[in-house]
Amino acid sequence: MTVPRIRERYEKQVRPAMKEEFGYRSLMAVPRLHKIVVNMGVGEAKSDIKILDAAAGELASIAGQKPKITRSRKAIAAFNVRANLPIGCCVTLRGNRMYEFFDRLVNIALPRVRDFQGLPPRAFDGRGNYTLGLRDQLVFPEVDYTKVDRLMGMNVTVVTMAKTDEEAFYLLHALGMPFRTRKAA
Repeated sequence: MTVPRIRERYEKQVRPAMKEEFGYRSLMAVPRLHKIVVNMGVGEAKSDIKILDAAAGELASIAGQKPKITRSRKAIAAFNVRANLPIGCCVTLRGNRMYEFFDRLVNIALPRVRDFQGLPPRAFDGRGNYTLGLRDQLVFPEVDYTKVDRLMGMNVTVVTMAKTDEEAFYLLHALGMPFRTRKAA
C-alpha cells in the first residue's frame, strides 16, 4: 500500500516546520488534517428522485466511496418540504482517501475552476476548519461530461486538529492549498 504524497509531505516537511514555527513540545501536538466532508444539496430531489440518484453517483465517483443520503429533519411549508424527505448526499473522508481527495482537489480541481484567483483566506470558522463551495461538479475529471444532466454545486469542509485559524491557515497553505494573496493598495 502506497502512502499518499500529501501525507508524505506532511510527515517530512510540514510537521517539523510547524513544530519549529509554533513551538510545540511534541510532534503529536502539531495540527493535522482530521477529515474532509463533501456535501451536495439537491433541493430538486423532492420532485424527482432520479436527480438525487445521479448526484449520489457523481459524488461516489468523485470521493471514491458511497455517499450517505441526507434527509430533511422537519417539514417547512414555505419550501414545500416534508419531514424525512431525501434532499442531499454527503461523504466523510478519512485516512488515505482524505489525503488523495485533498491532493486531487488542490492540484487538479481548483485550477480547473473558471476565473480562479485563489481561495479567500477568511473562510475559516474560528476553530481551524475551512469550508469552500464549488459551483459545479465538472471540475473533477472523474465526472463524465456527457452523462451530466444538470450542474450541481457542492461544499467541501476541511476539518483540521488546529486550535486557531492561524495554525490551520499555515497547515493548509503548507500542504498546497492556493489561498488568495492580498493586493497592494
